[in-house]
Amino acid sequence: MSVKVNPLLPTPLAPDPGPEIAQLAQRQRRANGPLMRIITKFGGTIEEQMAHLPKGVRDQIERVTGNALRRAVDVAGHGRAVPDFGPRAAPAFAAFTGAIGGAGGIATSLAELPVTVTVILHAILRAAEAEGFDTTLPEVRAEALRVLTSGGPLAEDDGINTSFLGARMTLTGPALHALLARVVPGFAAVLTQKLAAQTVPILGAVTGAALNAAFLTHYRELAHIRFGLLRLTALHGAAPVRARFEAALKDLARIKA
Repeated sequence: MSVKVNPLLPTPLAPDPGPEIAQLAQRQRRANGPLMRIITKFGGTIEEQMAHLPKGVRDQIERVTGNALRRAVDVAGHGRAVPDFGPRAAPAFAAFTGAIGGAGGIATSLAELPVTVTVILHAILRAAEAEGFDTTLPEVRAEALRVLTSGGPLAEDDGINTSFLGARMTLTGPALHALLARVVPGFAAVLTQKLAAQTVPILGAVTGAALNAAFLTHYRELAHIRFGLLRLTALHGAAPVRARFEAALKDLARIKA
């Protein structure tokens, strides 16, 4: 009989999760920074630029993304302390690699893509660790991969996967292949948009460096929100945490209106 492993590291039990849930709701409202909003605003133009990318390039982006995620997950499995660039240095490093990639167009962008993918996933893992999760456990690393598919913790096609909190799983061979088959197409499509956005004339001042930093910060915020809610769910139950998070988001929407 297998023994279930709690993916949470020892953490004190907060008497009332309300204040922390309110903080997570605030982070959710801020998750899409100014640069991400600009990219969204000019989505139609970006779609046109994507159409000009050869199909072979789009296929290559998906292939490179899958290979990079597979290697990054494997590296994370060798120890709890995944690379830690720090809250400020991580976006700076992502910006540096983005600048190198953007310097030579599509060719150098594709060559730089594995580094960008690895840095983003490791930032997600560091966020999970900061929220009290043991990133050496495969179920936690699997959940980190799922962050890449989420537009937010309450997205209709995603939601918070609480089942992994009481599960024991492996993340090698067929299991990893099946998970990547679900994660990679969507994340590769996002990265394709990033590459296309770098060629939009109206975004000419937005370099590959700025885009990389914005994407890393965006996914790291999503990870903090997702794993923060999962931690509170493990401590206080899924239904009350979700209900209070939804209520906090509605309150913020009313205040903004």
